[in-house]
Amino acid sequence: MNKDSYTPYKSWQFWIDRGGTFTDIVARHPDGTLLCRKYLSENPEAYADAAVYGIKSILDIPQSDPVPDDLIDKIKMGTTVATNALLERKGDSVLLAITKGFKDALEIGYQARPDTFALKIEKPDILYTQVIEINERVTAKGEGVQALDIERSKKALETAYSQGLTAIAIVLMHGYQYTQHEKQLMQLAKEIGFSQISTSHEVSPLQKLISRGETTLVDAYLTPILLRYIQNISQGLNQHTPAQLLFMQSSGGLTSADTFRGRDAILSGPAGGIVGAVHTAKLAGFDKIIGFDMGGTSTDVSHYAGEFEKAYETEVAGVRMRVPMLHIHTVAAGGGSILRYQDGRFRVGPESAGAVPGPVCYRRNGELAVTDINLCLGKIQADFFPSIFGPEQNLPLDKTSSVKAFADIAHNIGDGRSAEDVAEGFLAIAIEHMAQAIKKISIARGYDVSNYVLNCFGGAGGQHACLVAEKLGIKTVFLHSYSGILSAYGMGLADIKVERQKVACPLIQSGDISAIQVAIEQLKQTNTEDLTSQGLNNKQINHQSSALLKYLNTDTSLNIPLDSFAAMQKNFTQQHEQQFGFSADKPIMIDTLIVESYGGAEKVVEAKHPLAKDLSIKAHSVRQIYSQGQWLDAQVIHLSSLTFGHEVSGPTIIVEPTGTIIIEKNWRAKVNVNGHLELHFEPINTALISGQTIEESALNKADPVTLELFNSAFMSIAQQMGIVLRNTSQSVNVKERLDFSCAIFDATGNLIANAPHVPVHLGSMDASVKVIINGQQSINPGDVFVQNNPYNGGSHLPDITVITPVFDAANTHILFYVASRAHHEDVGGIAPGSMSSLATNIHQEGILLDSVKLVAQGQFQTANIETLFSSGDYPARNVAQNMADLMAQTAANKTGVNELLKLVDQHGLKTVYAYMQHIQDSAKTSVQNVLARLENGEFSYPLESGSTIKVKITIDKVNLQACIDFTGTSAQQNNNLNAPKAITQAAVMYVFRCLVDDDVPLNAGCMQALEIIVPEGSILNPRFPAAVVAGNVETSQAVTNALFAALGALGSSQGTMNNLTFGNENYQYYETICSGSPAGDGFNGVAAVHTHMTNTRMTDPEILEQRYPVMLKEFVIDRDSGGSGKWHAGDGITRTITFLEDMQCSILSGHRVTPPFGLKGGQAGRVGRNWLTKGNGEQQALAGCDFTTVAAGDSISIQSPTGGGFGKANE
Repeated sequence: MNKDSYTPYKSWQFWIDRGGTFTDIVARHPDGTLLCRKYLSENPEAYADAAVYGIKSILDIPQSDPVPDDLIDKIKMGTTVATNALLERKGDSVLLAITKGFKDALEIGYQARPDTFALKIEKPDILYTQVIEINERVTAKGEGVQALDIERSKKALETAYSQGLTAIAIVLMHGYQYTQHEKQLMQLAKEIGFSQISTSHEVSPLQKLISRGETTLVDAYLTPILLRYIQNISQGLNQHTPAQLLFMQSSGGLTSADTFRGRDAILSGPAGGIVGAVHTAKLAGFDKIIGFDMGGTSTDVSHYAGEFEKAYETEVAGVRMRVPMLHIHTVAAGGGSILRYQDGRFRVGPESAGAVPGPVCYRRNGELAVTDINLCLGKIQADFFPSIFGPEQNLPLDKTSSVKAFADIAHNIGDGRSAEDVAEGFLAIAIEHMAQAIKKISIARGYDVSNYVLNCFGGAGGQHACLVAEKLGIKTVFLHSYSGILSAYGMGLADIKVERQKVACPLIQSGDISAIQVAIEQLKQTNTEDLTSQGLNNKQINHQSSALLKYLNTDTSLNIPLDSFAAMQKNFTQQHEQQFGFSADKPIMIDTLIVESYGGAEKVVEAKHPLAKDLSIKAHSVRQIYSQGQWLDAQVIHLSSLTFGHEVSGPTIIVEPTGTIIIEKNWRAKVNVNGHLELHFEPINTALISGQTIEESALNKADPVTLELFNSAFMSIAQQMGIVLRNTSQSVNVKERLDFSCAIFDATGNLIANAPHVPVHLGSMDASVKVIINGQQSINPGDVFVQNNPYNGGSHLPDITVITPVFDAANTHILFYVASRAHHEDVGGIAPGSMSSLATNIHQEGILLDSVKLVAQGQFQTANIETLFSSGDYPARNVAQNMADLMAQTAANKTGVNELLKLVDQHGLKTVYAYMQHIQDSAKTSVQNVLARLENGEFSYPLESGSTIKVKITIDKVNLQACIDFTGTSAQQNNNLNAPKAITQAAVMYVFRCLVDDDVPLNAGCMQALEIIVPEGSILNPRFPAAVVAGNVETSQAVTNALFAALGALGSSQGTMNNLTFGNENYQYYETICSGSPAGDGFNGVAAVHTHMTNTRMTDPEILEQRYPVMLKEFVIDRDSGGSGKWHAGDGITRTITFLEDMQCSILSGHRVTPPFGLKGGQAGRVGRNWLTKGNGEQQALAGCDFTTVAAGDSISIQSPTGGGFGKANE
């Protein structure tokens, strides 16, 4: 159809994308023409390696023969070898060398658990085989506290080497900037004989010990794997003089095989797709695109609006990576995503059938998957798909088996729907997942995608592009001629590239132009030397310099092109306002300098042709596709038969060698001047089930497909709100510790969806919303309310809830409510941080905001709110930060408002209301299913304050209702361990949601089968003005322990959050500290992870020391400290912080006298301890709830209690 223009070459080039399911190869012939091939990545019956097999097949060389020298110029490749090794934990054995006191830092990570509601908490497997502590220490300012102990370090390294460890990761505190000790250890390791040495200052010269450390570990873990894979390719080709072999890095540039390392390989394949998408879109005249790369295993989405977007911290396979990567969001919805119908719900993914055994239609006894959907609906035609299946790899896809599998589900549902209806239902859910992923990288970050182009590629992308675009309101889809193999094509278009970063010293941070220029030139010189060693000359090399700028003492940086400091600050402010909706009155600093150097890309010039008019199109045949509940005739057209200017309306099936493109009804495809397809939406009626207006008579009963779509849509809105809140907030509590939650509610205040952020917030925000609804003051369009009163729907004073009513388009009726709750660092009170252990009434805990208008008819009430924060005997200490976080919460709520109104526009208000009720009914049914298998129980839980929590749970097996009765619980106390009733309800909701053991959205329906009795005036339902700050964080943990014990469902947790607060007039800091997780029937607990009612992250040690005048002396796991039994509780921790200034310090903690109980014969856990160590070494014990003043040089140590064992040992 078209031919790209190349200068003829003497030799072949091969551009390869080795994906999880398929390996795509673009071969450039010496005459410039391109050949395209697709192979199964894993096909052990036919070949050892798909890339080598493909190269030899294209060159027509027998597989056992060597490839002649000079036949191949270059091989450019992206590979999932490293990603797969990381996912499967099949890397090399690694020794971790880390600063003394931090041997367990990477295992603890940031202490948050990955699945909020899992009874059996599972953490990602650690990557190192052995760890040694290095006796050395420098401060955040580079001051030497402890010189490197060379002799002891050498002995430790020699011992590990003698045990067979040859790969080492060296990670020292503040080593990213102060590199001397890491360099000394690297030299020792070389002398001893380590073959793989990864140092954190080389691998990831960026701040944050945990993520930099994990990145260094990944590098040491995976680089040997990559080297062996490269060696296998070389041996497979068997050339005497090997062709140049280049690999795609996660950052979007190629590098030679001998410099390709583990840190760069994680997104190797997907990065090629983005490069290809951007280059091809530019050539077609598009400058704003959403990249949509749908393959066999997953879908990668990306955003481009003039420059490649990079992330400098991301998480892959449970590992935090602190290296530049193209910003890609991955969702587990690919051609191989497994489909299930379970408990009345349609599920798509996240599990994948992979290439082996693959979907049902692959003839390997696989599982039903997305590819089966398209085969069943006629959107894949088996005779146009490679016949590479069956024992002899010569059979087509098996459509009969796919249809039968969907028919079996239809029979199971039993409501008369057909196999095709079932398949289309699954398809709608898969489309929803992909659309929500795109919203996270666009709408949630302030970009309106309606004027973007969806650049679709990947083997499965063409079958879904129209539906995804329509779901997002995108009206144009672009498909390049090589869209089915665009990742491989992108490998050929990419530059050889290297990027280096330098963390800013104080001079650079302040914008000193001379210091910046010197540092930039050093980075350019190093990069140039790197690129010339890879075959480029100086004329080919280009440099692009930029800086990461951020507000002082914040964590969100933006990449700004290098300019004068004033110009960069202005650019930063503009970008910050565009992305986050505000700019702050705070100093802007340079965090990191970046130089990206590149060159050597293939120069592609696509020929342009005049557009033909009135030419007939030769259709191969007419087939049928199933769409919107009916079979439609669809002409089948070979892509090669289309020419410039051809137009075709949907439904049409366009087939080409590497994929199938479906032009849906309501869409028109046009071949542009370059010979590529542009698809344009022509709305007649919508193409998706989810977009249809449902008959009112059908709304009384939930359709399982539509139910799942709304489940996903509601949860996505809450998650998008959370993204905006984290991005726009300025406080450590929100940005780094993630101590916030976002939710949406119906018009009566019932919880509809709550993104699983902090459990103690989950079931209690609805009380705050209902206070606004039932209050006496007017609610007008443009109003926003702020609330933190524990006696009027709140939890404790630092948790401030911002509530926004959602009005209809006419501004006459309230349709919904949205709310966000965030823990503010200080709201006043008798101690910094507003978490004093000495408070005995609510007024001593801080400023009380009772249903106050934060925004009145669109006007932010700044003066009034600032006055409230500054009032009373104990005013807030940092009002500016309070205001900034309230603005961030308001912005998050605005996102929720916009998305809910879009949902109404798309589906109609009656449908949205109906499914708000249906998802609550579904959650109620899930809880009732749990009740059917539970037995009555009761438990008495003594607290160290002298109070007792008593709970009796009675199950009505006939009506499937439960009564949770706290009668007998002690009266409220003259301390702050009283918990508002909303907190008790949140704990009940959390426990029963955990017992569901399924991915059920948390909403008000979870409580509809539960009656809760909480005596007024008790510690679980106190009367005003009792202090409550510890009830939210401490008593809530005791309530969950008591509930699980009454049901016999789970062993005890540590029963506390170990709340540590310190500060003075200049600094305020708060953290909760983890311990081990509970044991249960059939499983042990795991060490050092947050449990139950909290899941906040721990501030990174290097960030902590940079922002606060403290040093983290140790944070270690106390091995074998968990309660023993048939199943052991997880191990606890010890954490010690040394203060560099005088501070006030509060601790709120429990189980310092009595240990957490064992259950069903298990042994009790250990008691926790708190103590102060004076600068002179003198130790002073601290109570569980205590307050002290610390001087510079003093240290506070927290040793967590641990849960008890579950079941008798040896039984």
